[in-house]
Amino acid sequence: MKAVFLGATKGIGRALARQLVARGDRLFLLGRDGNDLQRSAGDLRARAGATAAGRATGQAEPARVGFAVCDLENPDGFGRALDEADAELGGFDTVVITAGLFATQDRLENDRALCRRLLTVDFANTVVFCEEARVRLLARGGGTLCVFSSVAGERGRKPVILYGAAKAGLTHYLEGLDHKFRAAGLRTVCVKPGFVKTGMTEGLKPPPFAGTAEGVAAQVVKAIDRGKPVLYAPGMWALVMLVIRALPRLVMRRIGF
Repeated sequence: MKAVFLGATKGIGRALARQLVARGDRLFLLGRDGNDLQRSAGDLRARAGATAAGRATGQAEPARVGFAVCDLENPDGFGRALDEADAELGGFDTVVITAGLFATQDRLENDRALCRRLLTVDFANTVVFCEEARVRLLARGGGTLCVFSSVAGERGRKPVILYGAAKAGLTHYLEGLDHKFRAAGLRTVCVKPGFVKTGMTEGLKPPPFAGTAEGVAAQVVKAIDRGKPVLYAPGMWALVMLVIRALPRLVMRRIGF
């Protein structure tokens, strides 16, 4: 697999990138911080080299992990970044997007600038980036577009009204892509993580079904290989959200979940 990866320097994205290079996939990293990208690319090259050396007794070829700066807050740079990745990889067949913003409902209600920024990055600009990727993948006969949404977008809920609204829009967009372009070869994988213990959720009280970055990443690797259109991770969140979707509004107004 030759994958462009936006958001591989932290949390689930970093765990997922490590698992992909460990099995021999080639990656090109995109992100907004050049220093973080350089460190992550070096880490992945070292891990890929160690894995290759462990598989064979001969001299292992050094792994190539390129990178380029691409900020989800600057859509003007999306096309250039994807073209650079395409040239480096010799044509990519997969695009993975884990990057995004998160803030608590209280912060978003009291900081209008942050609220606008999060809604723009997590919905509008992520969709624009996906459109750039979609055009390139379809032009070569298809590929995989794996994007992280969230269970927060399953239903309007008090603790995640604004963040969930952005993720709900992203989820619907990805479903539409799957309906329209699957037959043309575009495999869309919409990942819906529940609460995962990462730097993004540091300081928040974890619920009973909280996952780890490594565990979620392992599920995502399988979903990409199978072209699974929707993945709840950890899997228990599929059942939790099934119940939440079935609750009447009268109940939703009374609970804090």
